[in-house]
Amino acid sequence: MYVTGRLPLFVGLGVVPVVLLSIAGVDAWLAMAGWALLSIALALTDAAAAPDPRQLDVVREIPRRSLLGQQVETGVTVRNTGVRTLRGRVRDAWQPTAGAPLERAAVDIPPGESRLVRVPLLPRRRGELRTEFLVVRSAGPLGLAGRQRRLDAPGALRVLPPFTSRRHLPSRLARLRELDGNTSVQVRGQGTEFDSLREYVRGDDVRSIDWRATARAGTTMLRTWRPERDRHVVIIIDTGRTAAARVGDGVRMDAAMEAALLLSALASRAGDHVHLVMFDRLVRARVTGVDGPGLLPALVDAMAPVDPQLIDTDWDAAIAQVRRLTSRPSLVVLLTAQDAPEAARGFLGSLPAVTARTRVVVASVTDDPVPADPRPDADELYRQAAYARAARDAERVAAAVRRAGAESIAASPDDLPPAVADRYLALKAAGRL
Repeated sequence: MYVTGRLPLFVGLGVVPVVLLSIAGVDAWLAMAGWALLSIALALTDAAAAPDPRQLDVVREIPRRSLLGQQVETGVTVRNTGVRTLRGRVRDAWQPTAGAPLERAAVDIPPGESRLVRVPLLPRRRGELRTEFLVVRSAGPLGLAGRQRRLDAPGALRVLPPFTSRRHLPSRLARLRELDGNTSVQVRGQGTEFDSLREYVRGDDVRSIDWRATARAGTTMLRTWRPERDRHVVIIIDTGRTAAARVGDGVRMDAAMEAALLLSALASRAGDHVHLVMFDRLVRARVTGVDGPGLLPALVDAMAPVDPQLIDTDWDAAIAQVRRLTSRPSLVVLLTAQDAPEAARGFLGSLPAVTARTRVVVASVTDDPVPADPRPDADELYRQAAYARAARDAERVAAAVRRAGAESIAASPDDLPPAVADRYLALKAAGRL
C-alpha cells in the first residue's frame, strides 16, 4: 500500500469541520480524532478498491549488447490479465549505473490489453548491467492511496568497451598497406617476403632494383616486399591491483583494453593471429583461435564483464599462460602498470623467462604531465614533486625492463593505443615480426 499527496490535503481540509463542530459545542479533540479515523478509513478503502498489480504479466525487450556511453532503448510490455482497468505508474528497477530515468511512467491498461513502457538507458559503467524486478503502483478510485507490488522480471544488458581508439585505425591501416606493397612507397627489411615487380619511382630504395627484370623490360623495375603473415600476437592484460588505479577519466585497465583492441584490429588486418588473456591470479578472460571479422566482437564481449581485482598479479602464472597460447616465435605485449621499483620485483623476475624466446613489449599507462606553474604555491610544489618522483620511479622500472630484453612503452591513456600500434608496425617494417 502507498498513499498519494491527496491524503495530506484531505486531512488538512478537516480544519473546517473541526472548527465548525467546536463552535457548535463539540469537543475539538474528539472532532479531530473522528476526522483522522475517517481519513484512515477512506485511505484503506481506496487501497483495497485498487486493482491488484499481481494480475499483470511482464515481458521485457532488451538488446543483448550496447556500447559504453551510447543510449539504448529498452522496453517492458505490461499486460493486464484482470477484469478491471489498472491506472497507475510503473518503474523499472535498473541499477544506478544503467542511467535509467528516475520518474515512474504512467500507465492506463484496460482488461485484456497491454501497454509498452519504454525505458531509455545511458550506461555509465562497462560490464553486465541487471534489473531484477518491476515496481507497479495501482491507484485507487479516490486517488488517496493504492496498492504497490514488486513483480519479478529479471533482465540484463551487456555493456561493451567503447573502442574510442578506433579513430587511429585508418591511418595505421594506410601505413600497413604501404608495408604490404599496395602503394608506391615500399620498404625492405630482414624477414620480409617478395611480393611483385613494379616500375621504379623516385624515392624508392635502390637496393630493391631487380636488374634482370630491368633488362627485360627496358625500364627500371623494382621488387616489392610485403611483411610476413601468420605471426602470433599474444596480449596479456594485467587485471591485478595496479590496474584499478585511476588515470585520466578511467582506470588503467580501460586504457589497456583500448590499446589491445587497436592492436588486435591492426594485427588481424595484417594477417596475424591474435590471442588475448586477462589475468591476475586467475584467467578473467581469454580469446584465442578467433580470426577475421569475428575477432573484435569476441574481444569486446570477453572484456566487458572483467573488473580489476585488488590482488597482486602472479607473473609466473601469467608467463605460463603465454607458453600455453603459442610455442612459435611471436610478439608478446604485456599491458600492465609497473611504475614502482619495489612493486615490480616479481614482474622483473619473471620477465626473462619470456624474453629469452620471443619479442616482448611492456606497455604502461601513465598520468598526463603536470603543466609547469611559474609561480607555484605550496600545494602545487608538492604535486609537481610527487609527479617528478613517480616519473623517476617509472623510468627506473623501464630501464630494468629494457635490461631484461623487452621494450618499454609508457604513455597517457589517449596516447598509449597508437603508441603500441606504431611499435607493432615498426617491428613489421623492420622484419622483426
